Amino acid sequence: MIIEQIQIGSFEIFCYVLGDGETGVGIIIDPGGPVGPILNNAKHRGITQITHIVNTHSHVDHTAGNKEAQQATSAAIAIHELDAPDLVHPNLTMLAMFGAEPSPPPTVLLKDHDLITFGNESVRVIHTPGHTLGGICLYFPGHVITGDTLFVGGVGRTDLPGGSYQVLQNSIRTRLFTLPDDTIVLPGHNYGSTPTSTIGREKRENGFV
Repeated sequence: MIIEQIQIGSFEIFCYVLGDGETGVGIIIDPGGPVGPILNNAKHRGITQITHIVNTHSHVDHTAGNKEAQQATSAAIAIHELDAPDLVHPNLTMLAMFGAEPSPPPTVLLKDHDLITFGNESVRVIHTPGHTLGGICLYFPGHVITGDTLFVGGVGRTDLPGGSYQVLQNSIRTRLFTLPDDTIVLPGHNYGSTPTSTIGREKRENGFV
């Protein structure tokens, strides 16, 4: 699996490019800013086809590049079914703050345990509500992309519509902390002391859980 972690935008957002090195097929996860550097990075790693633009949740800092990315790749936009309404009808104030255009509507509505396949690789959807109703994480052996559910030494905020601290805690404890301790955590923002962590480290050291 090709794994590229790309920091974009003023909110230290982590976008991810995952790819199959054999076929050159890949996906983009959370394009929250200018898409040019993301696509250049993918091309540099030999990824020549993007099949999906996956949003871990509907907030504009993670979806601002959806339109540009889809225009450049013709990829399907995928988001959990519970966050799809907010992607289609975003907060206009937030759009203006980020200088972003609304995302096209999703073409793939995700559910818990769904597989997103690209080439010979795939990731599994883990529904982790709490930051938003339809927040998801993406698991593949040895790694989990956690969006705004779990950060390095922190967790996503729960004071926005659809957020719940109790629900978020339950998602982290029952859906993420049950993964193997050596699973590498790939968060949605570079807010911690390191850009990545492990499930074991977060179980031991994360004071918000």
